[in-house]
Parts: sequence; C-alpha cells; structure tokens
Amino acid sequence: MENPNNRIIAVGRLDGELELSHEVMNEPFYTGTLLVKRLSGTVDRLPVTIPGKLMALLPQDTGSQIMMTGQVRSYNKVIDGAGRLMVTLFAQSIAPSPDNDTLNKVSLTGALCKPPIYRSTPFGREICDMMIAVNRAFGKSDYIPCIAWGRNAQYASRFAVGDSLRLTGRLQSREYQKLLENGEYLSRNAYEVSCFTLESADGEAAAAYGLPEGRYAFDPAGRRRLN
Repeated sequence: MENPNNRIIAVGRLDGELELSHEVMNEPFYTGTLLVKRLSGTVDRLPVTIPGKLMALLPQDTGSQIMMTGQVRSYNKVIDGAGRLMVTLFAQSIAPSPDNDTLNKVSLTGALCKPPIYRSTPFGREICDMMIAVNRAFGKSDYIPCIAWGRNAQYASRFAVGDSLRLTGRLQSREYQKLLENGEYLSRNAYEVSCFTLESADGEAAAAYGLPEGRYAFDPAGRRRLN
C-alpha cells in the first residue's frame, strides 16, 4: 500500500541469496541485503524485505542491478537478550535498473518522537540525531533514525518532540564499535536516513522560532520561507 509520508527508491544489487523470513496470511516474506553505491564510491549495505508476490520480478542473475521502490520500515527484534530497532527497505515494486546507478532517495513526513541530540565529531563536524515516527496503515507506525549534518544539524536541534517534519535524504548503513562489559568491542551496523533537506510540516516549529506560520526549508544555504 502506497504511503505518501514514507517513500524510498533505491538502485543496487542483491548480495547473495534471499532467505525466508516469515509469513503473513500465507504470504511468505524474504530478507536480504541490497548493495547501493554512493557518488563517492562507498557502498551502503541495506537490509531489504521482499514480499513473495514480487519474487518473480527479480532477475535470474542475482548480480544484476535492480530498482526497488517501497517504504522504510522498522521493527523490534530481541538480540542477545536485548531489544533492538531494526530498519529495512520494504519493497513494494521491483523493476530493471535505470541509468542512474547511485539512486537512493527517501522522502518522509512524520513527528519527532525523541529530543534531538546535537553533537560535534572530533573533527568539529556538526551532527544532529533524530527519531521520526511515521504513520503506517492499520494504526501502526515506523520509528526511523535520521541524521542531519552541518547547518541542517543546527536547525534540527531546535525542533521539539511532537513537531511534524518533512525531509528527504538517503538510507545508509554505518558500521560502529560497541564496547561490551568485558572490555571487548563488538562490530555492529546502524541504519539511518541521512537528511539532504529538512522542513517543518506544520506551523509548530516556526512558532517556536518566533516566525510567521508556514513551511521552512532547512538547508546549508540557510532557513527560507516556502509559503
């Protein structure tokens, strides 16, 4: 089911064979990894979930490039006795790849459900972490980690819990090291939407800045009124 508040389109290649994950009302769902290239040459390893009804659309050559459109979804999974938020590209259509082999675009509209966390890297780069709740059909919601950089991070840090946001970006993977109680480090992968543009989807955030009600884009060029 198409959701205008949650859209992703990505081009890449499947990494190996898909695995049967679960069944819902007798329909199987398969999981795997889509390798998506950035302009820089870095490759994001994105978890994908594919309904069984779309399996026939996959090329016989698993190394062929394909285009997936769908939604960014999340679910909770217990790993090593602790719950973890898992993020996946839920495919709703599959087609042959266009010429653009670095296509990876996400559009989300949702509410900020945790206070934004503003910080700086050791090299002085500004970052703001956000958690966006995006409504889905049948009363469900997806909780999607998002990250903003530079001046986008400054603006994002001023939003409050409950503010409605609209953003575009890419779904990306990131490896990090988790320090365990025994002093050892465990390698893990995080998945998040890296924001290219960010704006208020209602007048709440604008009012908080003392601005006239309207939509504002938050981009490296600075805040600008959209209407």
